[in-house]
Amino acid sequence: MKSKMTLSELLATDKEKKILLLGREGVFTHKEVERFLKKFKVTITAEYSDDITAVVEYAKLNPIEDDISNMAYEQGKVLYQLSELEKILSGSINDDELLMAIKLTNDQERVFRLLGNENISDALFVKLLHLYVWDDEEDDSRDDRDVIMHTLSRYINIKPNEQDLLYSYLTLRRLATEVKDPNLLLALIGFPNFEFLVRGKEKISLRETIARNSYIDKMIIQKLLSFRDTKINASLCANSATPLEILKTFVNSNEAHVLLYLASNRNIDQEIFEILLSKEEEVIHELLRIQNITIQRLEAIKKREFHRDLFAVLGANRYLSEEVLEILLQSQNNTLISYLSANEQLSAKVLEMIYERKIEESYIFLASNPSLPTDLLELLYAKNRKDIFISLALNVSTPEKILRKLFNKEDLAINRGLATNASLPMDLLEYLKIDTRLQNELAENPVFIKEYETVLDYDKNAVQF
Repeated sequence: MKSKMTLSELLATDKEKKILLLGREGVFTHKEVERFLKKFKVTITAEYSDDITAVVEYAKLNPIEDDISNMAYEQGKVLYQLSELEKILSGSINDDELLMAIKLTNDQERVFRLLGNENISDALFVKLLHLYVWDDEEDDSRDDRDVIMHTLSRYINIKPNEQDLLYSYLTLRRLATEVKDPNLLLALIGFPNFEFLVRGKEKISLRETIARNSYIDKMIIQKLLSFRDTKINASLCANSATPLEILKTFVNSNEAHVLLYLASNRNIDQEIFEILLSKEEEVIHELLRIQNITIQRLEAIKKREFHRDLFAVLGANRYLSEEVLEILLQSQNNTLISYLSANEQLSAKVLEMIYERKIEESYIFLASNPSLPTDLLELLYAKNRKDIFISLALNVSTPEKILRKLFNKEDLAINRGLATNASLPMDLLEYLKIDTRLQNELAENPVFIKEYETVLDYDKNAVQF
């Protein structure tokens, strides 16, 4: 049997050809197809005749068109799918010429059709996204929803059984969080500024999400700043990709949460650090807790003569230089030493030295530290204090025999800690699952989080478009 020529091979022949387009238009209009095929000596027709060379048909035909397709097949006509022709036509597009033509006419209908063309390059798709005009008047625009779906299906790996994720606001947030292409991020800024409810706690907008993406560049930053939105500015302040010169423009902001986010950015320099030391206590607290603390920064902190409880926050900081840590360990501030006791930066040897200081208030912090040696965890359990029991229940390094003893106490406060503990034996965890009072704690357990992600891969309980 003679093999069927591909559509490309058919078009490449020197003979005059007559092709029937059967079915509705796809991503190209019939006129656009006709204009393209002229150079291949092809005449386009919409009516069946015996002299047609081939039929190009849409995937879905109405009953009359289906009868014509069957008749053409019975008469030996060559049948091709419209998708084959669209792929050939897409490969012939000159991006610059196309974009110039669209800009001159502002042909939004053509932009919309092309955004649904999976055969065009990502680079052209993003350029077309920049040209698409969103419907500001209609909250539930069908075209807008389709453009969002085209974007998500192109950039997010969606499994066949997860197509509903294309309708989810949170999938758009996922894209804005994961994307590494600054050009696409810039295009996403032009999308409606949807708001997402994250884990039922905070609302975050699409532009705030983009402002937190570590692949933003100067053009994106300038565009985001142009909105003069405090929340977007705060997100930029927290982003390690935001240049220092931009961060410095916010250091004297009157917005407390902008300064708080700035204090959380570990890329700030000494100048910003020292200025923030003069701000509200909440900002100072964040600085002491999260920033890299060098000798120079420790000296700047000491000059401020903070209250001993505020100064003690340094103990919870996991980014202390060795020199700073050595100095802090010599302190007589018991609150500071207690916070250090829970600091996973400290070695088992140092934690043992702290234990030997016999500071009563440090015990509950030591009991929560997974770096504490097992023998000390057992000694702490032997002290028979409920506050220590609660800390041990949270600690993933607590020996199984102690976890079982804690479980047998049947105490709600202790069980709340056990419910979050990834080291809790499965038989005990399964038992805790039936206690409705522990739902929030169980939701934080890495064992259940992993299970949840394996099954869903993404949050399907998101708000729908």
